[in-house]
Amino acid sequence: MTTATRRAAPFEGSSLAQVTADLKEEIRELYIADEVPWVIGYSGGKDSTATLQLVWLALQELPAEQRTKTVYVISTDTLVENPVVASWVSQSLETMRQAAIDQQLPIEPNRLTPKVQDTFWVNLIGRGYPAPRPKFRWCTERMKIRPSNTFIRKVVRRHGEAILVLGIRKQESQARARAMAKHEKRRVQERLSPNGNLPNSLVYSPIEDWSNDEVWTFLMQQQNPWGHPNKDLLTMYQSATEDQECPLVVDDSTPSCGDSRFGCWTCTLVDQDKSMAAMVNSGEEMVWMAPLLKLRDKLDVSGEEEHQLRDFRKMNGSIQLFGERIVHGPYTQKAREDWLRQLLEAQSRVRADAPEYVRGIELITTEELHEIRRLWVFEKHEVEDSLPRIYKEETGEDFPGRPLDEHLALGAGEIDLLREVCDGDDLLFTTARELLEVERKFRTMTRRSGLFEALEKTVKRGFFEDKADAHAYALKKKQLNEEIADRLPLIEDEDSADAPA
Repeated sequence: MTTATRRAAPFEGSSLAQVTADLKEEIRELYIADEVPWVIGYSGGKDSTATLQLVWLALQELPAEQRTKTVYVISTDTLVENPVVASWVSQSLETMRQAAIDQQLPIEPNRLTPKVQDTFWVNLIGRGYPAPRPKFRWCTERMKIRPSNTFIRKVVRRHGEAILVLGIRKQESQARARAMAKHEKRRVQERLSPNGNLPNSLVYSPIEDWSNDEVWTFLMQQQNPWGHPNKDLLTMYQSATEDQECPLVVDDSTPSCGDSRFGCWTCTLVDQDKSMAAMVNSGEEMVWMAPLLKLRDKLDVSGEEEHQLRDFRKMNGSIQLFGERIVHGPYTQKAREDWLRQLLEAQSRVRADAPEYVRGIELITTEELHEIRRLWVFEKHEVEDSLPRIYKEETGEDFPGRPLDEHLALGAGEIDLLREVCDGDDLLFTTARELLEVERKFRTMTRRSGLFEALEKTVKRGFFEDKADAHAYALKKKQLNEEIADRLPLIEDEDSADAPA
């Protein structure tokens, strides 16, 4: 199979029509060359839209008998995407689905979401994971990579292999350019690179050499083939830039459409959500997103302010030191309950002020709330079962879940009594509560093997007087371990000297 030769700068010396025609021919040749299905990554942004449009237009020009293999379009919704973008993508997928049927194209759109145990709020509010940081970036793998990789692996299992069609470009960043150049050297065909993360899959990146301006030129001059206007996409990008400017490129001196990037509105891996801030400040039409921006900024705390929100123990109850300082663990029960309150409050405010197309927005799903409740009660032993009460107080509606009283060691009255007996000692209260819940859990078992180990683990978690006592204990333990390590060579030398010749 031969494919069209590519230039470093596709539009240089060529018209848009010629560049597009060459690329469509290349796409058709790759498509009919084998029976390997294609999977196109679609985020709703400009690069993935341009890539999908090229594939769509190329398939339109193929005879019906040659459209033999499915092109899967996958879009991963993390459930905390910028609401405007999420709505755009959702509408686009539905329009795409109907257009593919009407045009008799083998294009199948798929909206992917993370499993409930992997979502942002289940991990932050349910398990107590602190807001993501560069050194604790727990979100990307769970929320974006796993859903797409799971889908691709299913395609590979069914067909033996797959070709991923991605809207990646070398000009996005130096890191992206280096990675793409590295994979180019290992290409098995002129245009297909190996995928380093997924076996039996190759990557095709048709617009890899395009510039930012060339992407916009294509989108503005080429009508969207599934009927979702690209001018609306341009408007969305314009609203996400501070100066509201996103001009069409007419020559080399024309500035490009900025570096607008859309992602999770909860993201704390960046200093500021510039795109959402620009949207909120762009006029009254987007002001309804202000509560989201406010909550995102509250999540982005650090230093002593963050330490106040987190347990001094790790998830397993251990005390970890970094130098002389305690490494804090998950959010405390109070902090997690506060985050839930603030999230539900933001949801109520957004629903009241948002335009019709996002009026029923769910910042957190019912399924996530059920999973958070389960984690709190049965894994963290917070048998007060406070989630339904918080939900009622913040939304004015009853929580859509059954009472858990029959599964709990203590009812609300007993919990209040236990708290009173503990006289304000939070650590004593949580330890006693967990001990009672562990006993209840094992009481229903035919064999109670593991009971004493579970009780011992609970006692070890709570035998400190407070954070200062735990810190002193950890420092002393570290000092003893260092002394033992220093003495070991001396002991070994003495043993060697005493050994018979």
